[in-house]
Amino acid sequence: MAKALRLTQVERKEISDAKMLEAAIDLIVERGTDQATLKDVGERAGFSRGLAGYRFGNKAGLFDFVLRSVGDEWLGELTAVTRGKYGYEAMAAALDAHIAFCEEAPKHVEAFYRLWFESLSPNSPLQPVISGIHERRRADVISWIEQAVAAGAAPDKMSAELLADQYCASVIGIVYHWISDPGNLDDMRARHNGLKQVMGAMLREVE
Repeated sequence: MAKALRLTQVERKEISDAKMLEAAIDLIVERGTDQATLKDVGERAGFSRGLAGYRFGNKAGLFDFVLRSVGDEWLGELTAVTRGKYGYEAMAAALDAHIAFCEEAPKHVEAFYRLWFESLSPNSPLQPVISGIHERRRADVISWIEQAVAAGAAPDKMSAELLADQYCASVIGIVYHWISDPGNLDDMRARHNGLKQVMGAMLREVE
């Protein structure tokens, strides 16, 4: 009889982290950040009450883990769909991928942005994490626009920084609106398409 394969410590940690991530996301969406406790995360994930506390230390550590995990998940999608693209093509691909991500993993997106908005509280320990994610997003959009200008596919007079700020702020606003009515994906799709039209009109005004 063949011996059962034994998981390494790294593999066991990856499995437990994945289960606790899903448990944390579910609890954040169902109860809000205040009521999502480390004890409940551990229990819902199928582990002991104390495992989440041992793993993350406190709720700030847990929320940091959720933000980084979902952020990395989205970054992987974004990198894949925008590879080799710039200007409007990259922005449109990013928006299409974003709405697809919202459709395929709505709880992940909702939990991520609930924590994002939670970081606005004074002295929130999540602020540095959110700032880093935001600056990475903004830098990507600025790069797409600057590449379009260099290739003659966008107006020379265009401010990449200003347009990137408008783009990023619009995406956050769309998600904020969606969280108030998360079942209405048709409305969210329409807003993504509207933003694509606005960005297209601005980036295609080549003199």
